Amino acid sequence: MTDRDDTFELYDLRVEVIATDRPMVCSHRAGDWFEVRGENLLFPADQAFSLYALAALLPLLPAKQRPTVASDWMTTDADIACPDPNCGARFRITRTGTRTFRHQDVTAVPLPSVSERPPAEGPPA
Repeated sequence: MTDRDDTFELYDLRVEVIATDRPMVCSHRAGDWFEVRGENLLFPADQAFSLYALAALLPLLPAKQRPTVASDWMTTDADIACPDPNCGARFRITRTGTRTFRHQDVTAVPLPSVSERPPAEGPPA
């Protein structure tokens, strides 16, 4: 990476309500969805999405946006349970494509020069 290369990639995501053999007791409807593109959540017109389900999903979405190794559970696990223990809904998070961003377009913090950057961390030994 040169001093001029300030790009990074994030996955676009689609989060879809999936029915199971248990009844959905919240306001979920199978097939409802929203997308994550960069920092933005995009919802279809006239579609509601549970605040409580969204609150449970939000911490996972930035991690799912980032590249991971094949053995990481964040790579393999896609279905998340509704936070209501009595609800049978699941939310499937699917990586749908990648989008390239530039550091200078998403933060006011300057990117250090290559010589000033800390060494990249590898996996734990």
